[in-house]
Amino acid sequence: MDNQNKMYLINKIFNNETIRTVWDKEDEKYFISVVDVVGVLVDSKEPRKYWNWLKNKLSKEESFEVSSITRQLKLKAQDGKYRMTDVVDIEGMFRIIESIPSKNAEPIKRWLAKLGSERIDEVFDPSIAAQRSIDLYRAKGYDEKWITKRFQSVQNRKSLTDIWKESGVHEGKEFAILTNEIYKSWSGMTAKEYKSFKGLRKESLRDNMSDVEVALADLGEIATREIAKRHKPHGLEQNKEIARLGGNTAKVAREDLEKKLNETIITSNNVLNYKYINQKQIEDK
Repeated sequence: MDNQNKMYLINKIFNNETIRTVWDKEDEKYFISVVDVVGVLVDSKEPRKYWNWLKNKLSKEESFEVSSITRQLKLKAQDGKYRMTDVVDIEGMFRIIESIPSKNAEPIKRWLAKLGSERIDEVFDPSIAAQRSIDLYRAKGYDEKWITKRFQSVQNRKSLTDIWKESGVHEGKEFAILTNEIYKSWSGMTAKEYKSFKGLRKESLRDNMSDVEVALADLGEIATREIAKRHKPHGLEQNKEIARLGGNTAKVAREDLEKKLNETIITSNNVLNYKYINQKQIEDK
């Protein structure tokens, strides 16, 4: 996926109008130019002035604190210069769109309403969500055998995180810390470093591993789960040691296979051939 196609979903939403976006490696998020979004959706020759008016309007109405969802980055303007510009992440973009009183924004608002309705339907019938996931994987080119294995992998992961919760580990940051301990033990990289190695951004790491890499990732997590069942660790620090032991199980398997193959099984390839060409989009102050 090259720079001309990056964030093609965002541009598709806006009928392929150019919307400036920038990838933040630290936050692992895309940030979108608010002025560009406003320029597409409102009948104004000066979208920057319109955005300033909308910010004041939202602040007076106390709809929400605009500053809480926006930040400023230097983005490249039409004249080639970089200027400080208000940007938001994807969630913030949709919040702003819903606040724009323009008929041009109505199609997107209807689309968001439809998505909301579908998600509520999935709460009542989770099989709808499962089928949606299957259809998405099929559309991306994955075969049925791979999809079946992927869902089993998800279930194995859930079994592990359930044990982490029971042993006093907090969901979110602490889950990520333990996951990184497993990955570092067998691959030498954290999950974030592994994604970077494969040239990925928002894409799933597991979805872009080779079958051998997936097998090792699964082995590391399954081993961690089984060792935790036996030793019953409590809290983050004790679970970190267990995670290293589980990851080491996968490391032993990896080294044994690589010795037989006489080559590394860790590859920078990704299944769907994503490729981002680095382009300077933010200029340092």
